[in-house]
Amino acid sequence: MDSPSAISAATVGVPQHKISIGGAQRAQVISEVLPYLRRWHGQTVVIKYGGAAMTDDNLKAAVMGDIALLHYAGVKPVVVHGGGPEISAMCQQLGIEPQFVQGMRVTDPETMRVTEMVLGHIGKDIAQGLTTAGAPAVGLSGKDGGLMVAKKFQGEADWGLVGEIEDVKPSLLHTLSREGFVPVVTPVSPGADGQTYNINADLAASAIAQSLEAAKLLLLTDVAGIYRDFQDKSTLIQQLKADEASELIAAGVVSKGMIPKVRCCVEAVRGGVKRAHIVDGREPHSILMELFTDAGCGTMIYED
Repeated sequence: MDSPSAISAATVGVPQHKISIGGAQRAQVISEVLPYLRRWHGQTVVIKYGGAAMTDDNLKAAVMGDIALLHYAGVKPVVVHGGGPEISAMCQQLGIEPQFVQGMRVTDPETMRVTEMVLGHIGKDIAQGLTTAGAPAVGLSGKDGGLMVAKKFQGEADWGLVGEIEDVKPSLLHTLSREGFVPVVTPVSPGADGQTYNINADLAASAIAQSLEAAKLLLLTDVAGIYRDFQDKSTLIQQLKADEASELIAAGVVSKGMIPKVRCCVEAVRGGVKRAHIVDGREPHSILMELFTDAGCGTMIYED
């Protein structure tokens, strides 16, 4: 979105079966992407992968291809994934009734075992999908190489083994990126107390992006971005300062499930990430539109 040259968002990443362009037109589109490639080459981009983009096969294929393209363009993508619906489905299959308080999963030891198993499986599937798309990837969790350390989340209720990140040591992520691999992080982390904690994927992505001093944090969601009035789709906000985003939360304009996502973006840009974006993951190739067009695909939050 904050890009040096204009290019039509409608022409980037459009599936070939939807639009047919000649060789000269294709070459023109590719040439217009050059300023963006120069801008993002060598930069780290953290992508929180979740929502419809994980469950719709066509969207999933598009995301895998987009991340592979970034990899070959010299960008350093790091993927952090969620998997709430899959965890709930497995819990129900095992006779464990999912419980939520204030939108957060109550995680007892049995649910934690299911969570770690399901998220680990999802992470390996994503790594395989990226590798198949041409971007060699490695799935890991906060337990690997001392990547993350967590502590029990303290709030108005007791959510059990739900944690918040105390520290991220990104050396393993740097090593994988330097050796040509895309890290795929499962948001499960050990604590100093020996417990294993379930970490909200948005929070994990924000903390990892800060530790890497990433150029961008992209949260793939099932909404188009932040609205001043959710009922009026013409009020979509394309750019928003961190202070203004916090004010929208305080005023109740940002509510429900969007609150933690916006807070993660605010924390990220205040913690050294250059730009944080809430991106519409239901839009095919939304990652490419965000990085390689002026229009972008969602709401950008920045500090200055």
